[in-house]
Amino acid sequence: MSHTQQSPKLILASGSAYRHELLSRLHLPFEAIAPDIDESALPHESPEQTALRLAEQKARAIAQQYPESIIIGSDQVATLEGEQIGKPGTHEAALKQLQKMRGKEVIFHTALCLVDSRNNQTRYAVQTQNVQTLVRFRDLSDAELDAYLRIEQPYDCAGSAKNEGLGIVIIEKIVSEDPTALTGLPLIALTSMLRNAGVTFFK
Repeated sequence: MSHTQQSPKLILASGSAYRHELLSRLHLPFEAIAPDIDESALPHESPEQTALRLAEQKARAIAQQYPESIIIGSDQVATLEGEQIGKPGTHEAALKQLQKMRGKEVIFHTALCLVDSRNNQTRYAVQTQNVQTLVRFRDLSDAELDAYLRIEQPYDCAGSAKNEGLGIVIIEKIVSEDPTALTGLPLIALTSMLRNAGVTFFK
């Protein structure tokens, strides 16, 4: 992709297919590069702090390699009754997650960071925001939850459900200012950040 001063290189600091699809909706040329960072939560760190820190670390890691670029980092942390919920990885772990969450509300913190590596002295060199989404899960039986997991296999999703797919069936309510935040990349917040950085969408 060619880039000029008017059109800086846009990089998504992620290997996530979900975030790739979301960013594609903006019709902007971009490159996706997965950063190599430790995504562990720190002791005594709140879920929001974890998500914001990791989103910024991802963006900054790529910014160091690609000057004269705009880099997007994002991270999501789900919490149930204050306890962080990670990606299950296996069917058994996913089933345990859904069993714990049924009939309850889970809060998803989706953090976003945009780093403009063209000029670190500009007002909008680094922009961050956390978008919170509340999800109430239906009180379903073990058999229903097991059947859902075998069909969709959302083992790479925090919360063990894909709201953009069949997972919407096991969800009772979603409350958020940005419907794309739950999937992993808050586009409403992102478009504001990109505009601040001088990116134009309609030419």
